[in-house]
Amino acid sequence: MKPSSPISLATSSLARKTRLSPYLFTLLAFILFVSVLYGEDFMCIFGQLEPNFVLQPSRTPEKNKKTEKLAFAIGKTEERCDVFSGKWVRDEISRPQYEEWECPYIQPQLTCQEHGRPDKDYQFWRWQPNQCDLATFNATLMLETLRGKRMMYVGDSLNRGMFVSMVCLLHRLIPEDQKSMKTNGSLTVFTAKEYNATIEFYWAPFLLESNSDDAIVHRISDRVVRKGSINKHGRHWKGVDIIIFNTYLWWMTGLKMNILQGSFDDKEKNIVEVSTEDAYRMGMKSMLRWVKNNMDRKKTRVFFTSMSPTHAKGIDWGGEPGENCYNQTTLIEDPSYWGSDSRKSIMKVIGEVFRRSKTPITFLNITQMSNYRKDAHTSIYKKQWSPLTAEQRENPTSYADCVHWCLPGLQDTWNELLFAKLFYP
Repeated sequence: MKPSSPISLATSSLARKTRLSPYLFTLLAFILFVSVLYGEDFMCIFGQLEPNFVLQPSRTPEKNKKTEKLAFAIGKTEERCDVFSGKWVRDEISRPQYEEWECPYIQPQLTCQEHGRPDKDYQFWRWQPNQCDLATFNATLMLETLRGKRMMYVGDSLNRGMFVSMVCLLHRLIPEDQKSMKTNGSLTVFTAKEYNATIEFYWAPFLLESNSDDAIVHRISDRVVRKGSINKHGRHWKGVDIIIFNTYLWWMTGLKMNILQGSFDDKEKNIVEVSTEDAYRMGMKSMLRWVKNNMDRKKTRVFFTSMSPTHAKGIDWGGEPGENCYNQTTLIEDPSYWGSDSRKSIMKVIGEVFRRSKTPITFLNITQMSNYRKDAHTSIYKKQWSPLTAEQRENPTSYADCVHWCLPGLQDTWNELLFAKLFYP
């Protein structure tokens, strides 16, 4: 048999490619069609796999990094280091950083040991970033930096827990007669007299004016937020040197939110219903405008803390139906775990608004790391403001608090991240 010549082989190969080209064209056309039609859905799926990714641009804009030194910075975190991406490491040597009994400022809603929690395992975990080490919290440096200054946490009870955590991390260095804690309405102030410094918390769960602004009586099911009203609270924040905002949980009343256009004093109130995402976007834009108009970017620092996750649905992590954070003593080990109560649509809003803003603001992305900590909630081990019913006593899951966190515990790590970003942005 006569072997084929190179020319005939090339011709045959070209013919086969020509015959296949209609199939290739059809396949490519189909892929292009699907990409256009479902492109946004694909982005959402990828966003679920990497919840931190969409928020990377929300860090201080690159041009600000190059032209300005951020206030209070004494160093810089390595470029390759994302301190919010990592894992929890058991550490019985350096954790906890203080004992519950030695910090008298912890509210009874967060003193889990005092209220009967039988284990302390939740106290012995240290956050370890994947590509680097987290800067060690230095209480002396923090206090010296705050000398003659004001530091304020603004938001809901979760930010109040972070505020108390910071006080607990620092108060041992201050003589007993040189420190005090006082509350007046929405404002709680811890004073370190020797340092002429204050660490403060201001209750404003929406940041804007709302019908839930009473610091004590605020359990209102039909929540209303007043548009363009941030100065109602913001006047109390002026003159602060370091401010840490949070707001999320109170917006989660469903898929819609009531927005007041006008005043709460109006006899006939003009209330419109908008999507939760649009309402939250309004709140974020108002916050950034206030920061731009009131904070000196050369002398002050602004932080925003992402959503604190809940663990109210055991099926999210493979538990039984009806199970929640009650009696949970282990961590979630799946690195991609994302609880259903942490709305990705809200994370997307934060990313969009921060990316478009030229206002320097440091984003503390505590959501993913906290998602792993179903063990760290106060659960049933807290002061109960109302007597428990017989039914509740028989079923502890029914009244377990899967929102707030025991102290010492997880929120101390939030402040370690704040420390790292304040001094080593």
